[in-house]
Amino acid sequence: GCGKSTVLRALNRMNELLPGARTSGEVLFHGRNIYEPSVDPVEVRRRIGMVFQKPNPFPKTIYENIAWGARINGCKGDLDERVERSLRAAALWDEVKDKLNQNALRLSGGQQQRLCIARSIAIEPEIILMDEPASALDPIATLKIEELMTELARRYTIIIVTHNMQQASRISDYTAFLMVDEGRTGFLVEYAKTEELFVRPKDKRTEDYISVSYTHLRA
Repeated sequence: GCGKSTVLRALNRMNELLPGARTSGEVLFHGRNIYEPSVDPVEVRRRIGMVFQKPNPFPKTIYENIAWGARINGCKGDLDERVERSLRAAALWDEVKDKLNQNALRLSGGQQQRLCIARSIAIEPEIILMDEPASALDPIATLKIEELMTELARRYTIIIVTHNMQQASRISDYTAFLMVDEGRTGFLVEYAKTEELFVRPKDKRTEDYISVSYTHLRA
């Protein structure tokens, strides 16, 4: 409730799709405010892709989940090659290469989430936003998603929302810690390199939260 997902959606103008939502302020991408009236929000969302908490594959074949998204976003070139490349990048190709015409909804939850990541990669974004991408998955599928994020971070900027402190400490380079005040307004407490924030937090509230969380884990 501190606004993690709202912040994430602000980075590619997804909040505007929510009924009654209102936005103000600026988000600078390559030095330009993406909320300027002249900026096309569809183009923003193509360059800043998003993977949601719950896997949401299209009710289409595995192949069409990748090809359709690429096609409607105006991607050129060999679609077969793009589908294979995207699925390989999402560490899914070996598991689905012989059943590309199968309905994507028949995949397991972890496979569906990796398919959604592949779909995002297919449109060649610069940034990938991930809103608790492993929270609905079992531990084994979660580990695969974390390994995939680590690999993708070599080529993409990834911004992930998670309420799992241990996950944040394992996979991130930088961490932002958000809280909510008594008026139910979310705010940023601290932002730093992950190692510094977890080992040497500058704010007492960050230190207290980390201490309490580790105490609960030991219990």
